[in-house]
Amino acid sequence: MTIIEELKENRLLFDGAMGTMLQKMGLPVGLEPEYFNLSHPETITQIHQEYVSAGADVITTNTFQANRVKLKQDELPAIIHAAVKLARAAQPKYVAYDMGPIGQLMAPMGTLSFDQAYEMFQEQAVLAEEAGADVVVVETMSDLLETKAAILAIKENTQLPIFCTMTFQEDGRTFVGTDPVTAILTLQSLGINAVGVNCSLGPKELLPIVEEILKYAVIPVMVQANAGLPEMKDGQTFYSLTVDDYGSAVEKMLKSGVRIVGGCCGTTPEFIGKMRQLVDETPATIIMPQKVTAVTSGSQTVILNDGLHLIGERINPTGKKRLKEALRKKDISYVLKEGLKQIEAGADILDVNVGLPEIDEAQMMQKVVQELQGIVTAPLQIDSVSIAAIEAGARYYNGRPLINSVNGKEESMREIFPIAKKYGAVVLGLALDETGIPDTAEKRLAVAEKIVKTAASYGIPKEDVMIDPLVLTASAQQDQVQVTLDTIKLLREKLEVLTVAGLSNVSFGLPNREVLNGAFLAAAVGAGLNAPIVNPLSDFLMQMVQSLRVINNQDRDAADYIAKSQQLTITSSQSAAPVEATSEKVDLKTLILKGQKEDTPALTKQLLETMTPLEIVNQFFIPALDEVGVKFEKGTLFLPQLMQSAEAVQRSQEVLKQYFEAHGQESESKGKILLATVQGDIHDIGKNIVKMVLENYGFEVIDLGKDVPIQTVIETLKEEKIQLAGLSALMTTTVQNMKVTIQAAKEAGLNTKFMVGGAVLNEEYREFVGADYYAKDALSSVTIAQEFFQ
Repeated sequence: MTIIEELKENRLLFDGAMGTMLQKMGLPVGLEPEYFNLSHPETITQIHQEYVSAGADVITTNTFQANRVKLKQDELPAIIHAAVKLARAAQPKYVAYDMGPIGQLMAPMGTLSFDQAYEMFQEQAVLAEEAGADVVVVETMSDLLETKAAILAIKENTQLPIFCTMTFQEDGRTFVGTDPVTAILTLQSLGINAVGVNCSLGPKELLPIVEEILKYAVIPVMVQANAGLPEMKDGQTFYSLTVDDYGSAVEKMLKSGVRIVGGCCGTTPEFIGKMRQLVDETPATIIMPQKVTAVTSGSQTVILNDGLHLIGERINPTGKKRLKEALRKKDISYVLKEGLKQIEAGADILDVNVGLPEIDEAQMMQKVVQELQGIVTAPLQIDSVSIAAIEAGARYYNGRPLINSVNGKEESMREIFPIAKKYGAVVLGLALDETGIPDTAEKRLAVAEKIVKTAASYGIPKEDVMIDPLVLTASAQQDQVQVTLDTIKLLREKLEVLTVAGLSNVSFGLPNREVLNGAFLAAAVGAGLNAPIVNPLSDFLMQMVQSLRVINNQDRDAADYIAKSQQLTITSSQSAAPVEATSEKVDLKTLILKGQKEDTPALTKQLLETMTPLEIVNQFFIPALDEVGVKFEKGTLFLPQLMQSAEAVQRSQEVLKQYFEAHGQESESKGKILLATVQGDIHDIGKNIVKMVLENYGFEVIDLGKDVPIQTVIETLKEEKIQLAGLSALMTTTVQNMKVTIQAAKEAGLNTKFMVGGAVLNEEYREFVGADYYAKDALSSVTIAQEFFQ
């Protein structure tokens, strides 16, 4: 029986922590645990056997960091084959290949490209299948895009099933800002076999997150919690949560419908034994998840069943000379501005169409999608008549897009449905076929039924199909306007699918277009329209939208209507088409807040004509960064946007640096800080973010990198006369080296103050290692540095 067949009939119990057991058995800190597969195979096998004896159905291989970034590439085959062999030697029912994150930030936040991540995951997946693994567990993931790269690498190169778990922080989001609903809706749409959460928190703290996942999970849910939060005792990491307390929370999860359980950091065979008892004794629960029509970005979900949602139409070159010119010149900055303006005006989803015959549309679509999703959190609609462009957009998209479009023609459905299925997209179907656009509502409904039925044959459920009834012009086909409205009603009542419609088509060729568009919008919403494609920069239309949301009870207590009414005035355009703005006045602070890094250098050069560098820093850099920090703390802005703002400042700082060099001056530093990831730890994502943000605030940073020998830290502290240093560690096993480093500095007679940070760090660890400050994130390090050097 395969693991998937087993899961259909029974719940599965995974093993517990590997690192905790290795530490318990006294293996040396500082060496990647994967090397123990070759150097200490008997110890790894013993750990596996203890978990099997405790009742584990599935043993996870000792391969969490087995990628070419963290291990030598030529050693990967031997390490991975040995890992699977050792797990199999313990004679479990199933062996799961453990695939963790690569440990670098994905572009556009960092330098790791989607294709590079894909290649590294592909390498592991192929070796895992060769070695005989039964399933791949992609675990402890924070970045949805990196997770997607791993899933595609496994699915496209092996036949292995995939279980996937992400790791959430106390704020209910991953490190880069993904919430549980966005994670579950995106990941299960990619065709994996189980989804869930692991690490970070204890089972009690994970319960609310698990409950959110269970609301929408149409595949089995998996949970592997930590044994509480790590603490220090006698120089060792330990977890205080008892087996019984852990089991109490797991029992609640099982009763809620979780089908796969196991343990993460701090759990041991005793914990697995308790869970074996619970799995055997707790009756299975059948859950009835909500089936919704939803699109996602990396950090936001739009559930289209819930009221009226707007799709912004302006990233489409049709009739837009400036956008056409920008696309020809590969001026992504202009495209990003158009996206930002629409989001600020109230668009919930952005349509992205970059179709021009003289450009490589697929390449441009990929570029625009990657850059746009770095600065906006709204989901995107991938819009093209080019199959290559649609696939490029869908593949590199961070989330679950809406694909525009397919139609009732057999060729169209053959081309689009496999793409939509593969990349987990919602697909928009147009009510036309080989005969053209039907002239009655009943005939358009028949085309829609054909689209929905054919989609189902590709494994795409009805809730993942939206229909565009097609809006024709009142000027040329006036009788067809009512046909469109009637079609919307039939689609809602007979087919029970959601609808999308391009609003501006109805008024083409007529005066006072916004008035006619507004009247049609009201009629269409009354007929059941869910998502109009509109120009959100039209004040008149947005006033209509706000009014409709009050009427349909979407805007409770008319709160948004009242707020927006203070800002909008009713106007109407007399032109036949929207007028494109010819000039915009923006200041440097606004560009930084929006992360428009391509535009900040030019404006900085302009400002230098009338301002000093210090004035620019104080009037624009610092206020913008402070506002970004406040939004980040409040959870209204996430790591990708924070990084874009930081890079926008960094590019402006390069201009200031060139100015100083040209004028024979040196830029003023607010203080010199050393940063290093401690010896034995090769994780440097957090440290790199801290570096960028500290530099933004004017501090000089000496970055020693990762896995830094203690002696190198001490020598640099002496040579550079460092007063403040920052040490980073991700793993509990390497926190000890923080203590040793700080102690070595004291023994060397240095008065350097230390701040420490990392995923496992807290105030208790700070005290244990002897540091002076604990920085919970990059912005905290700035506060510490500002107070220290004031």
